[in-house]
Amino acid sequence: MSSVVKDTHHDEHPSGIMRWITTTNHKDIGTLYLWFAMIMFFIGGLMALVIRSELFQPGLQFVDPQFFNSMTTMHALVMIFGVVMPAFTGLANWMIPIMVGGPDMALPRMNNWSFWIMPFAFSMLLSTLWMDGGAPAGGWTLYPPLSLQTGDAFPFLIFAIHFMGLSSIMGAINIVATILNMRAPGMTLMKMPLFVWTWLITAFLLIAVMPVLAGGVTMLLTDKYFGTSFFNAAGGGDPVMFQHIFWFFGHPEVYILILPSFGVVSAIIPTFARKPLFGYASMVYATASIAFLSFIVWAHHMFTVGMPLAGEVFFMFATMLIAVPTGVKVFNWVTTMWKGAMTFETPMLFAIGFIVMFTIGGFSGLMLAITPADFQYHDTYFVVAHFHYVLVPGSIFAIMAACYFWLPKWTGNMYPETLGKVHFWLSTFFVNLTFFPMHFVGLAGMPRRIPDYSLQFADYNMIASIGAFGFGFAQIIFLYIIIKTIKGGSKATDQVWEGAEGLEWTLPSPPPYHSFSTPPVIK
Repeated sequence: MSSVVKDTHHDEHPSGIMRWITTTNHKDIGTLYLWFAMIMFFIGGLMALVIRSELFQPGLQFVDPQFFNSMTTMHALVMIFGVVMPAFTGLANWMIPIMVGGPDMALPRMNNWSFWIMPFAFSMLLSTLWMDGGAPAGGWTLYPPLSLQTGDAFPFLIFAIHFMGLSSIMGAINIVATILNMRAPGMTLMKMPLFVWTWLITAFLLIAVMPVLAGGVTMLLTDKYFGTSFFNAAGGGDPVMFQHIFWFFGHPEVYILILPSFGVVSAIIPTFARKPLFGYASMVYATASIAFLSFIVWAHHMFTVGMPLAGEVFFMFATMLIAVPTGVKVFNWVTTMWKGAMTFETPMLFAIGFIVMFTIGGFSGLMLAITPADFQYHDTYFVVAHFHYVLVPGSIFAIMAACYFWLPKWTGNMYPETLGKVHFWLSTFFVNLTFFPMHFVGLAGMPRRIPDYSLQFADYNMIASIGAFGFGFAQIIFLYIIIKTIKGGSKATDQVWEGAEGLEWTLPSPPPYHSFSTPPVIK
């Protein structure tokens, strides 16, 4: 046994750049994921600012319509696959082994590989900006026949998506293996912190739906280059079939982007309310039900394609049903805060901001679920407002909350609290300034993905564009805070949050068996 250990763990550890390239340490890989997400966040943000600059007033000012549509497509792909998913995977890598009491991730070398695929995938994707025929401009949904009009960039787009999916699947397998096999004695499933639970469920979703996307985009590739007619009506194919395949992936995907947020918020709220999480078991079951329901609601993205009435009714009611377990979660978070000894440090502010604004996104989602109403909202800015309320103050705010919450643990230093609060309030003000007016222009009929618009939408678009630039520049503060905290600052103690008794890093809710006089019962 000792010889095996000696062979696989060399005495001399590489340093400098080789440490990061060859690392199998879960904390190093978590850090790599988080920095990668941060870089892509600014790249995707610049793409959003191109979109908002063009929409600042009616008429064509800065970019031609083809490039405008390339920006909407690339912005979505970068933000979903390059920011939110890698950031949550980074948090999972850092925290899951610590939370379940494991020494590392179950498959450390695969962990390294699943990260290093990402920079290559996004280099391929971003390189399309300089290719003949321009970057992909068919929307992130890649609907044929529009997406097949892309020039030389098309195979790069498809292979980049394959690599992103490969990375996600490997990361998910690793997380499932870690949670199921690496738990410390006594750490039963129902004693795991909710962050671990949400990631376990998210990882199963990833493994289930990523191959569906891979199949769909491979069929697009063969339609374009190999003479097949999966989605080509002239050859007997059906373009609507692509929508079914895509959204069977795409709807669980939106829960992949939000479920880890629920885990983060469920760790933060009890800490700053100084109470155990209300309704732990119901939170676990609610998360699992959301994941299950996400598989049977995909066609609510397709109400306008002309499906049978029975199909529309089924997808409408199934979609509205998701509001129940989501409502359970919001109720439990609010009840946890009820009569708690609350303090409002930066992570708590982001968590409360998450609950309020995610709920707004949830209500507009309920509106979109209602089939006859959706005929009016479909492909307008109301839809854009809805999913940005779920994903920006939802996923992005949860990631920021997690960074503030765990930075003292990761670095040993305390972040500058006042600056963190400034970052929160600026972000909250500008995110609402950006996306709230979109509800109004959407209800008034402004279509999405169009670079020019009618004069009556001008004022709200101007406000939204100002908000977008404000939100973008506010994130420079976030970057500054992170670099400053890594470099130094006041030392974090083992009780970082005053009076929270170490609750924030270790205890799941409910607290595990802690009597030291008798050994715990291992189930």
